[in-house]
Amino acid sequence: MSRIGRLPIPVPENVQVEIRGSHVRVKGPKGELAFTFPAAMKIIFDEKTRTLRVERPSDEKQHKAWHGTTRAVLNNMVVGVSKGFQKVLEVRGTGYRAEVKGKDLVLNVGYSHPVVISPPPGIEFEARRGPQGYLITVKGYDKVLVGQVAANIRKVRPPEPYKGKGIRYQGEVVRRKAGKAGR
Repeated sequence: MSRIGRLPIPVPENVQVEIRGSHVRVKGPKGELAFTFPAAMKIIFDEKTRTLRVERPSDEKQHKAWHGTTRAVLNNMVVGVSKGFQKVLEVRGTGYRAEVKGKDLVLNVGYSHPVVISPPPGIEFEARRGPQGYLITVKGYDKVLVGQVAANIRKVRPPEPYKGKGIRYQGEVVRRKAGKAGR
């Protein structure tokens, strides 16, 4: 049995869960998410204990794979609409800046023009001065969307291996290379 798949998902009081066959809609204070799971997976909401459980029909390889994935996606939906998710990025480099204008994120990262990134619905940006450059926080209730937006921001100027300049995730280790060997 899947160790992740068999764990119950606690549902906070301020979160509503609606199950229609394999389609699940979760609504909370941060927002609303919906997802259609494989029809073979059985999703059960226990009103008494306020927990969600996922059951699989057999020990088939595909059912085992779906079991843990279904539970993980459901848990991310519940956590997202109740607490939310965030990713922090660091902007390092001489003259590199990040600021929020209105809702848009404006990056000055060595190009001849500032790069403006508009947030999709459900995403917020924060930018502040950190110990080694600027820190950008991407916040939202959809874990997949938060991760994708953070990856798109990092793609604007990925960290380079010689000086370490660029945009990286907080805590990301960039392997440095030696420069030219002088004579």
